[in-house]
This record gives sequence, structure tokens and C-alpha cells, in this order.
Amino acid sequence: MTPPRTSSPNSLKRRGFLGIAGAAGAGAVLLGTGAAPVASAAPGRVPGDPFQLGVASGDPLPDGVVLWTRLAPKPLDDDGGMPDRPVAVRWEIALDERFRKVVRRGVEHAVPAEAHTVHADVRGLRPHHEYYYRFRAGDAVSPVGRTRTAPAPGTSPTVDFAFASCANWEQGHFTAYRHMAEERPDVVFHLGDYLYEYAAGVNGKVRTHHGDEMNTLAEYRARHAQYKTDPDLRLLHATAPFVVTWDDHETDNNYADLSPENNDAGQGNDTTARFAARRRAAYQAYWEHMPLRRLRKPVDTALPLYRRLEYGATATFSVLDTRQYRTNQPYGDRWQVSGPDQWDPKATILGDEQHAWLERSLARSRSTWNVVPQQIYFANWDAVAGPDDGGYNDGWDGYRASRDRVLGYVEERRIDNFVVLTGDVHNNWTNDLRRDFERPETRLLGSEFVTTSITSGGDGSATHDPGQVYWDENPHTKYYSSRRGYVRCSVSKQQYTADYRVVDYVTRPGAPVRTDKSFVIETGVPGVQAV
Repeated sequence: MTPPRTSSPNSLKRRGFLGIAGAAGAGAVLLGTGAAPVASAAPGRVPGDPFQLGVASGDPLPDGVVLWTRLAPKPLDDDGGMPDRPVAVRWEIALDERFRKVVRRGVEHAVPAEAHTVHADVRGLRPHHEYYYRFRAGDAVSPVGRTRTAPAPGTSPTVDFAFASCANWEQGHFTAYRHMAEERPDVVFHLGDYLYEYAAGVNGKVRTHHGDEMNTLAEYRARHAQYKTDPDLRLLHATAPFVVTWDDHETDNNYADLSPENNDAGQGNDTTARFAARRRAAYQAYWEHMPLRRLRKPVDTALPLYRRLEYGATATFSVLDTRQYRTNQPYGDRWQVSGPDQWDPKATILGDEQHAWLERSLARSRSTWNVVPQQIYFANWDAVAGPDDGGYNDGWDGYRASRDRVLGYVEERRIDNFVVLTGDVHNNWTNDLRRDFERPETRLLGSEFVTTSITSGGDGSATHDPGQVYWDENPHTKYYSSRRGYVRCSVSKQQYTADYRVVDYVTRPGAPVRTDKSFVIETGVPGVQAV
């Protein structure tokens, strides 16, 4: 088992960087003495401290990365406390945290129509290299962020990453994010439910959401801002680049394309046109608040989120969107109700275009590992005793023809080292993947690692037993845990290691982290092995 990277030839000692990044919530970090001023139009004065939501980076390439911030001296106000005019924001990226070795700098204009957010697409960087970045608006200087580019094509370094899902503000503290930051991953994959749409007081009592259930652009912006006021989330964003994809709660629970969860007129869901307006607002706010490239800015109700990231010859990540293009769930989205509609060939969870794209991505891959970060439970989930298939109809069980198409492609094209990463279900699971889950003697095609939530569901419990029916009906399932946390992965040409990192409580802050279970997949040998 390869330990997580704690330092590199160009890295700052962890305590030093976390000390700097941890000061993010308290105000600006002073500029280093080695950087020359950036020539640009006068940025003008900005009120107060505009960097209260921190900094972030994302979607690393071998030669570049996206740098993000939002100017918001009053984060929960409709306008973030900013004047109704564009503001010039200078950025710089350096080899060292003191910015004595600045390698790139530039200017972006934060505009009111985009909530004064910045999405700087920096290029010309070195592959698989650690960098530090910051922003300046007027006289205000942002916290310092750390990021890392992807490895160069053809190279095979070990890649250390983590993935997480489901962070409900009202149900707990984001302690797990801080532990992820302390481990300094190369990249973090966030698999959805980054925030929750519900009104204040609906979901829990640990902390309280600001405002009503999100419906308008101003409400979605305020909720994103509230989540980014959390110091643990800000620290993680300032420590590692994110690759994000959404699930449902960033818009509306269990929605499917333009079909909402229900037809509540009070939430703008009573007609397709009204829900489309709600989705348009949600997608705009999501793009604004995530480290995504400008080319992904939504147009009307569409945001092109599925994409491919190559980490040299070590791993290719094909990131999916299982929410935007799906048909409506079968059987009214009822739990463990099965039937022929689950096999409807016209039903889809990805849409034809994304399905074809995924097949091309897998076919083009020259990496050892073919990893698919996505949102929703992929393996069969049968909680009904006997011959009834049961199923989780909001997951891939509700779209069995779609799943069979994916696994059929993996089987027929002999796609090696196929691994699915999943969130959504607020518990840890590990599954082997077969085309026919009812026949454990059939060929093993890959593995699925399912991360628990960051907070959703509260503290959870110490049990590792979901009930005998689960073990009886799902022989492909190898592990279960109901604690909160994330999954830490270390991937090399020889093996894939996954550590289930858990905290025993989130309803109060400060829980220590521990590894509950570890699994290894050996290259060329499908199936997980417990460590």
C-alpha cells in the first residue's frame, strides 16, 4: 500500500502551507517581495474584504489549471456586497508560497452578471508540478492556494487523490474536508451534492441554512456562498485542485432532466417552463462557484459537465453527468420496486451522446487504469429477498439497459482495470462489477468504490452490517460502513489502493480520522482484495 504524498521536491512543509491557507478566513495574506506588479487597467476600490469565500483551482491539465475566486465582502447579500460594475482582478501563480518565483500572471474581469467570480484558465505550466496562486482586487489580496498539474502524457507517476460526496450544512460539520486537506492529495473529485437546496431548518439542527428552498438565481448564489464560508471547505479548496460533477441537490432532489421531484408551484416546479427557469438558475450559480473553465459556462438550461482528464499513462478519468440527460425514473422512483420498465431500451441515464462519448473515452485510453467518477449507485442494489430484483430506481438499477450497455462495452472491448467511483447514498460500499449481477460465476469486469457522505445522515453508526438480505442478494458487495468520511486512493501502474477514511461524528467538530478498511486491485486482476 502506497502512503499518501506528504511532500515533494517543490512542496512547502505541510504545517507551513496549512498555516498560510488557514489564515484565509481571517483576511488577506501579504504579497511576497519577489513579484513585480502586474500591468493592467486600474482595478478600482473594492469594499471590505472581498475574498471571504477563499480561492480554488480545478480541472488540471499537464500544462494548466483553472484558478477561481469570487469577490464577496458580504457573501449572503444578493449582490455579495459588491458594486454593480466590473472589477479587474489580478492573479499570479508561482513555484513557491512566498511568490519569489512567479511563473505566470494575468488579469480577469469579475462582472456582476457572473456574481463577480473569476475563472482564470492558466496555461504554460509544467506537468505534475506543485504551484501556489493568489489574487488581488484593489488593495485586497486573497489567501494563497496550492494546486498541482496533471502528469505528462506517457509518464506513469503514482497519483494520489481523494473523492467525496454529500455535504449537508444542517446535518454536521465538514471535518472530513479538513482531514482531506491535511493529506495533500494531487486532486479531489467531488461527486455531487456539494450543497443542499432545502429551506432553513428542514434537514437538521447542527447548523442552519440561510433562506428558503433555493429557486431563484439569488437564492442559489447565496447558498453556494454560505457553504464556502465554511473554513474546512475553504481549506480543502485552497490545498488541492477539484474536479467536480453534480448530482441532484445542487438543483432539486431526484430531478431527471427537466422533470422535478414534484410539482410544487411554490418552488417553481408546476410547469416544465418554470422548472427549466429554476434549473437555469441552479446551473448558472453552480458554474459561477466552481473552478470550471469558461467554455463550460451554461447556455440556457444546459451545462456541458461530462469530460475526460488524463493523468499520464497511470489513469484516465471519464467524469460523468447522470442527472442532466436522464429520462424520468421508472415506477415513480419508488425504492426496491422492480419490473420491465427498468429494462426499457428507450430509458437512459446518460443520454445517447454521453453514452457514445464514454465509449470513445474508454476506447482511446492508453492509461493503465480506466476510472469513471460519477454520482449514483452503479452496481445492482437488491434489498428484496427472493427472485425479485428489487433495485434503486434513482440509480443505475432504474436504467438497467444503460448499465448493460456500459458493462457490455467493457466486456466486449476488453477494457482493462475498470473502476467506478460513486457517491450519493451516505454510506461506504465496495462492489465487484459483472454484466449479470445475478450470476456470480460470470466474468468479473471491474470494481466500484462508493464513498459515504461528508455530513449527510448525521453521525451514522459503528455497524458494518446492512442486514442479511443485502449479503444474500448482492454477492458482489464486499464491504459496508455507515460512518461519514471520504475515500483516499493511490494509483500506480502496479495497483490501485483505496482507503475508506472515516470520522465517528460530525454533529460536533473536531473528530479524528481513521482508516476503516482498505482494498487493493492488482493491475490486470479484476476484483478487490481486502488489505
